[in-house]
Amino acid sequence: MDEEFRSLTDRLAHEAGDPDAFHRLLATEDDEELAGVLVERERPLWAREIAAFRLGCRGDRRAFEALVLLLNHRDPERCVSAAHALLLLADPRTPRAAAALATNSLRTAYALHPVRLLTALRAPESVPALVATLDRLLSPAEPHWRVALACVEGLGTLGDDRARPVLEAALPHPRLGVAAAEALRRLRAG
Repeated sequence: MDEEFRSLTDRLAHEAGDPDAFHRLLATEDDEELAGVLVERERPLWAREIAAFRLGCRGDRRAFEALVLLLNHRDPERCVSAAHALLLLADPRTPRAAAALATNSLRTAYALHPVRLLTALRAPESVPALVATLDRLLSPAEPHWRVALACVEGLGTLGDDRARPVLEAALPHPRLGVAAAEALRRLRAG
């Protein structure tokens, strides 16, 4: 059992009100049964999350929509699990969906994991989305500075010169300056 799945099951075991249903869902190897959980009415969130995670990790694209919704959830642990499964899913729609979540100014509080997923995906959408998000978050009083920091770190990892202007603009920011300098150093080294 991989570490992400173990973390998911440990977390959801406490949330599941029905231990038998929980263990049955963990034990099934039937992808049709798991896919049914995603569309059945009145299924609890924990059940949908397990089904989406398991299908996504197996490369079953029926999990895509549920995983994108979980990637944008207010619970950071759900976002981490969804990002992991989306990365393994390798659906061509994932970069566009992650970019839309990262750049949505109304959902900035929940953009950390979409930003990190964009970095891991290294897709054509990654750099433009990270640049746009970071540019919007450069105010020193910005409450979502952790999202901005993830953008800076991601742009450094991606090493694309299109990020240079926004990284230079981040240098004087009290919480971003050190990471921006490191990202710019990585651009020069690349």
